[in-house]
Amino acid sequence: MSIAIVGMPASGKTAVARTLARRLSAPFLDTDEMVESRAGKPIREIFADEGEAAFRAMEIQAVQEALGSDQGVVSLGGGAILSPATRELLQGHDVVWLDVSVKTLTRRAGMNQLRPLLLGDVRKQLEDLAAQRRGLYEEVATCRIDAESGSVADIAEQIMAALVTQQATTIRVTTDHPYDVVVSHGASSLVCSLLGDASRVAILRPSVLAEQADALIRDLDDPLVIEVPTGEETKTVAVMDMCWRTLAREGFTRNDVLIGLGGGTTTDVAGFVAATYLRGVRYLAVPTTVLGMADAAVGGKTGINLPEGKNLVGSFYEPSAVLCDLDYLSDLPQAETVSGMGEIVKCGFIADTHILDLVRADPADALDASSVRFADVLTRAISVKAAVVSHDFRETGTAGSVGREALNYGHTLAHAIEKIENFTWAHGNAVAVGMVYAAEVAHALGMVGADVVACHRETLESVELPVSWNGDWPEVRRVMSVDKKARGARLRLVLLTSLGAPTVVGDIEESVLEGAFARVHS
Repeated sequence: MSIAIVGMPASGKTAVARTLARRLSAPFLDTDEMVESRAGKPIREIFADEGEAAFRAMEIQAVQEALGSDQGVVSLGGGAILSPATRELLQGHDVVWLDVSVKTLTRRAGMNQLRPLLLGDVRKQLEDLAAQRRGLYEEVATCRIDAESGSVADIAEQIMAALVTQQATTIRVTTDHPYDVVVSHGASSLVCSLLGDASRVAILRPSVLAEQADALIRDLDDPLVIEVPTGEETKTVAVMDMCWRTLAREGFTRNDVLIGLGGGTTTDVAGFVAATYLRGVRYLAVPTTVLGMADAAVGGKTGINLPEGKNLVGSFYEPSAVLCDLDYLSDLPQAETVSGMGEIVKCGFIADTHILDLVRADPADALDASSVRFADVLTRAISVKAAVVSHDFRETGTAGSVGREALNYGHTLAHAIEKIENFTWAHGNAVAVGMVYAAEVAHALGMVGADVVACHRETLESVELPVSWNGDWPEVRRVMSVDKKARGARLRLVLLTSLGAPTVVGDIEESVLEGAFARVHS
């Protein structure tokens, strides 16, 4: 799909299209330039020598060629939309109409003799053209931009935000401080529109995302960049101390905004920094991994690890928004997509069972981060989490229901695996084994049948996730006792009574726990 820029003469189409193409790293094409190049003479001479009809025929050919390019940005001549053939060619593409008043167009055009249709009384000619063409611009445009004022860069930014918003899925999280999760290609381009009256912006990111961070903040004045390690090494007291002191040295205030750009560990730390520095500053989460989008960045849980266990220090703190830009996933290693699928499938087991149907119908397509199926299961998983946390933000349970603890399905064993393996196991992989373990416990207690256990194993294996692990039960049991859901010496597990129906069960006999572990032991 290409982006076509249309509008009256002097509306700024060429300059805006060129800037937009540069911002999108996409090809730029101008149909007027293409016609002139092919004819070997300026448009005014084509009009004079061959007439307008000949020019329009050449223009249609140029439009067809330009729109056939791979995701380019195309500037069309002001009268291109007069042709029914051109209007038909525009169907299926993003068509942006730059709407500018005749008064402003007259001032911009002046007495430019290079425009063959604006000879003589420029204002009168523009008024006649506007009356003739306005309805056609309205017909073809998928997006109207008021280009009356503002710099070319500002208008290009407006276009990017408008196109992303049109194509995005927006999921509302209705906690005490509601916010939106935006899922789409290009969602990160909305950052500038979400900064409000911030005096300064800090971006917290790992070194591997330096290029992406620069692109995100290139239009900001004096942004502060805080570099953090990758993976679970980020979630330490030492890294928190470095972040706090950097913000303090730089004079970061409550009127400023912190952006967390990275995977789940980065957004966890960014959220905790935002929650604790000056007792709370605004922050935006921009996750760059499947795991970050499906789980960590959504829901307001922030935190760090201790040597004794994972996520033992943290807070509940909502972001201002979460921008899930699917473009970031195009270069993601397959292993990370597989790990993220662990959290997506989890949402199928605890709530939206259609996720399981979609994954099992075509596992390879579900693992393709560019596919419609993948975007569907990811969006469904985010919707599940948004609904759960909206009803039980602080994990207190609602009217005796399982509440937010449902999101911890499979996590009791998973966190133990991660701790014992010194965080060398990917989180989603550990959750996959943890969910099979939970299914085995539920089956041993007579809560679910063998078919539910088989569904766990088959679904997870279909997307290349592990269903077993080689650990030592006494050590596992000791580490699981530190789980956040534990109450004193009692181990509490999230289990299923059927697919899509989670509950919390405590006081499970040790023989049942150990026996279930034996069935996931490799």
